[in-house]
Amino acid sequence: MVDITQKQPTHRTAIAQAIVKVSAQRTIEAIKNGAVPKGDVLSMSKAAGFLGVKKTSDLLPDCHPLPVEYCAVDYEMEGLEVKILVTVKTFYKTGVEVEAMHGASVVALTMYDMLKPIDKGVEIHQIKLLKKTGGKSDIDNQ
Repeated sequence: MVDITQKQPTHRTAIAQAIVKVSAQRTIEAIKNGAVPKGDVLSMSKAAGFLGVKKTSDLLPDCHPLPVEYCAVDYEMEGLEVKILVTVKTFYKTGVEVEAMHGASVVALTMYDMLKPIDKGVEIHQIKLLKKTGGKSDIDNQ
């Protein structure tokens, strides 16, 4: 693990995405209408994403435990795709990029698990960092 004892805390933000692609419009309608047999896909996936963000350092050995001071999971639906956007903020010595990407991954995996009984063609795409602020460098890939 990198030594961060001498670093100064700064406000840090990261936004990551994942895209879940389904194979039929009926799957999107089932998500929107709360008609998926395993339950409310968007709410359950959001809760799982929060846990994913909070537990990042428990699962990735080189990640520092850090105070997550804000987390949001948002969805954008277009055609057969659900874009997942995870925003994480903190005031700390190290960034939250991995936490945001881990959260987006967990949201996507939860959606996959909940949708697989009704759609065998579900796919996960484009898990990536969109934006990072704070620390030494800022990134904006939006």
